[in-house]
Amino acid sequence: MDQVQLNHFKKRLETEKERLEVEIRASNRFNLDESLVNAVQELSAYDNHPAELGSETFEREKDLALWNNYHEMLLRVDEALDRIAEGGYGKCEKCGREIEIERLEAIPYTTFCVECRRQEEDQRHTRERPVEEEVLGPPFSRAFLDESDVVATDGEDIWQDVAGYGTSESPSDLGGVADYEEAYYNADEEQGIVEEIDGVIDVGPDAIPPRPREYPDLIKE
Repeated sequence: MDQVQLNHFKKRLETEKERLEVEIRASNRFNLDESLVNAVQELSAYDNHPAELGSETFEREKDLALWNNYHEMLLRVDEALDRIAEGGYGKCEKCGREIEIERLEAIPYTTFCVECRRQEEDQRHTRERPVEEEVLGPPFSRAFLDESDVVATDGEDIWQDVAGYGTSESPSDLGGVADYEEAYYNADEEQGIVEEIDGVIDVGPDAIPPRPREYPDLIKE
């Protein structure tokens, strides 16, 4: 990278740093120093329904994410300016090759070339469940045992018993659900049985109607 290009990216980084500093000062920390109760002008944060403070909690989480993002971006810009001063700007920290000019134009504070960045993203593990579940053990671990041979009561059964009394989700939230009795996970499955034959009720011989005669004409009364 020649000196003209280096000066160009230095100017861009300085402009970005100034913009971020202005945004941080203008944000006034998104009033994160103020308690949630005072922010929403409520007497208490303990409500009868879990959704009553849901919107306010979401907005507080969003403000915190924006605040952290501003500081993360400012840190990356400062590190890029330091690399310019030290003579290491524009080199991939993984392979050591020159980072493409087109990539630097898009992200002037990047530290990876396109290929190394793609490899980093491919190696990331996508989790379907929270990482905490990998270290939790009974009785706190997730215990949905549908795919196993275990027929004992598991976490799914316990959840269904509790959710049958109602949850914060309505039928309209889930879609395809007719009433509140179906508004929870696997609400349509039979409870207390393993196979369909287990659901046959033993009512006793007196409650079973007599079998129809196959050949009534041949039987004399």
